[in-house]
Amino acid sequence: MHQEPIRTAGQPLSGASKALIMLHGRGGSAADILSLGRHLHVSSYALLAPQASQSTWYPQSFLAPPAQNEPWLSDALAAVSKAVTEAERHGISKENIYFMGFSQGACLTLEYVARNAARYGGVAAFTGGLIGNQVVEANYAGDFGGTPIFIGSSDPDFHVPVERVRVSTALFTRLGAQVTEKIYPNMGHTITQEEIDLANQLIFTS
Repeated sequence: MHQEPIRTAGQPLSGASKALIMLHGRGGSAADILSLGRHLHVSSYALLAPQASQSTWYPQSFLAPPAQNEPWLSDALAAVSKAVTEAERHGISKENIYFMGFSQGACLTLEYVARNAARYGGVAAFTGGLIGNQVVEANYAGDFGGTPIFIGSSDPDFHVPVERVRVSTALFTRLGAQVTEKIYPNMGHTITQEEIDLANQLIFTS
């Protein structure tokens, strides 16, 4: 499960001072999500993209009870942790580690950072929310220390209800993140140029 080598792009980890961990959506690939790097202000970053087995991080909806997505969910979180460890092994501190994900990858991104709250470089979640049939605050602890987080989503979105986005935003805010939530009317399940521009402005500023 999720044992493929981490795909990389951008600057070599050995010489980079910043790393961006990119998580693809259901049906996508590490190569797909890495291609978004050319639209972000991350030319000085090392880019790392784990690959989900059969292009799916977990089989059920992210709104299903977590047990129904096990053991895939735990293995997916471990894949993200492996990428973080790889960046840190090359001397990149958490303050210089960034995250970006789309759809299922955005949900996994948010779930990982919420379970491992710390001062990161920043987080961009394009259409996602915390995972589970309900958000259990006791599962999350720590301090984001002002980490900038951007969450963009559509109203409506076929996969991600706006209410889950808002609940997620509230939790991240309580844990000390500087959250920018942007809900776009009828945007569809996609990433728009406006979202890219806002993520560059808020998260990938250098």
